[in-house]
Parts: sequence; structure tokens; C-alpha cells
Amino acid sequence: MSDRKEVEVLEESNGQRLDKFLAEKLEISRGKVQNLIKENLVEIKSSNEKITNKLSVKTGDIICIEIPKEEELTLKPEDIPVDVVYEDEDVIVVNKPQGMVVHIGAGNTSGTLVNALLHHTKGKLASDGGNTRPGIVHRIDKDTSGLLVVAKTNEAYLSLTKQFSDHSIDREYKSLVWGIPNPIEGRVETNINRDRIKRQQMTVCGKDVGKKAITNYETMGVFQNQDLPPISLMKFKLETGRTHQIRVHMQFKKNPLIGDPVYKGKKSNIITVKNKEVQDYLKALDGQMLHAYKLEFTHPTTGKRMKFKAPTPDHMQDLIDFLDEFSL
Repeated sequence: MSDRKEVEVLEESNGQRLDKFLAEKLEISRGKVQNLIKENLVEIKSSNEKITNKLSVKTGDIICIEIPKEEELTLKPEDIPVDVVYEDEDVIVVNKPQGMVVHIGAGNTSGTLVNALLHHTKGKLASDGGNTRPGIVHRIDKDTSGLLVVAKTNEAYLSLTKQFSDHSIDREYKSLVWGIPNPIEGRVETNINRDRIKRQQMTVCGKDVGKKAITNYETMGVFQNQDLPPISLMKFKLETGRTHQIRVHMQFKKNPLIGDPVYKGKKSNIITVKNKEVQDYLKALDGQMLHAYKLEFTHPTTGKRMKFKAPTPDHMQDLIDFLDEFSL
């Protein structure tokens, strides 16, 4: 089974590369478009030209695309260890490790936090979250560690989603970033939207597009010496919860997160480190140094304000200790 789409090339897109044009029009990644082209699933009506990624589209072209439908995802309980910080009949608070995806999706059909929680709770998660993400009211990235609250009942789900919508849930993060933010503490307020070219990424955009994103930050300490450019230990408090918000805002301030493979936090900055031992240590990092260490919300049933903190994970504390010793 597949979904067939037809797209007409208007004058403003004349001369644009085919893969870029389709990625923008269909709101999918250029990589996915390129795969469709390789599989001969893209054609241009009334054209004998060879279809390639670099082919330039022309005004009036009608481009036909066959998009295979993805297999229906099924969710199964899996006996995976999960760090439960708090649990009652309504909610469960967990400390997610770095490297674990929150729920199943394309490319992640097992081994997620939801798979683990279905086993742990014997299937008692709020159905209102949907078939693939029961009970999930907020997420953190795969390579971000830290606290999440998950709803076990539909009543709890509705209460928690409303608190997120009202911005009455408090969340704080710790991270290590390149450089020293200027000023060392403050507030970043921009709009964030999906990048027009790199569809898997988010980017700061104009006020007439995207959604408002607000991040408050504070510099807790700085590591540096003659062989090490400054690296700052940061604390963030979110007022909104946009995809990749902290990562995008710190790239915007030119202080990307250490280890971030997407938002310029890895290779482009490591070359500025003169000491090979430190270079090797940073190159070996797997994912961004970002930890959701504090979570505060109102209990859906009791009305009590619940406050939780998660200790700095080993992978991040080891780097802090290493930088602290090296920068003496």
C-alpha cells in the first residue's frame, strides 16, 4: 500500500533542486525524498528527463510521488529496568537514562520507556495518550537523561496535560556548553520552528512563524585553561516545552551543548581543544550533556505540590570531574 501525491511547481520554485523542493512541500526529510527517488517512486509528468536528486524543477512541472505506508506499530510490554522515583495509583515519576527513547515510532519499535512502563505497571497507563504513547504527557530527547511524569489514569492525563498547557509545571535542567554565555545569566525568548531544509532539526525563526519558546538560564561554573577553551556548567528553567528547545536556544547564543551531534556541539568545537587527552575524551561522548534534574507539578488527585530531583548521571558527572581536574 502507498499514498500517491501530486505536486505542481510554481514560479517561485523554478530552478530548485528536486529533493529540496519535495522535502519542503511534503514536510519530510531530504534523505527520505532521496530514498524515494532511488526506489523510482518519483516521476515528472510529460518529461523524459532522468530523475535524480540534483534535477532542477521547472515552473509547471507536475511531480508524482508514491509514498509507501509505514507498517502499523504495535506496542508490547518489555521487561526492561526502569528507575522509578515515585509511584501511586495516578502517576509514576521516572528517571530516564541517556540513550532510551520515550515511546515507539519510526525506527524505534521496542526498548522504549513506554515498553518498560507497560511491563512495570502491568499495563496500567492512561489510554488517552494514544496507542503508541499511553500516559505520555511530555518527552525528553533520547540522549537527554532525567525526570518524566507519566499518567496512569485518564483523569491524571487530562490534569497533567492542562498543567503543561498552563505552564504550571516547573522543569529545570543541567548541562555543559561550549564557551561562556553572554550575559552569564538571562532569558532567551524566540520562536522555534522546524528547519525548512533539515526536517529533523528545529531552528529559531521569525515571529510570524513557529511557536514561542522561552528558556531561562544561569551559569553555575566555568572550566578552562591554556589548552582548554571555556566550557560552562549551566542551569536552565523552561517556561515552554518546544522540541529541542534548550539545544536550539544555546546554538542560537553560540554556546551549543557539549556532545550534541546535531546542533554544532561536537566536531566543530572539539578542534579548538589543544590537549589530545581532552579531545579524545570529548570525541568519545555519546549524545548531548543535558539532564532534566528537577520536576515539580500538582498531584492530579490530592492537589498536593509534588517536587522531585534526580542526581547528576554518571556520564555527566564523570565529565564534570574530568574537566574540574584538568582545568586546575
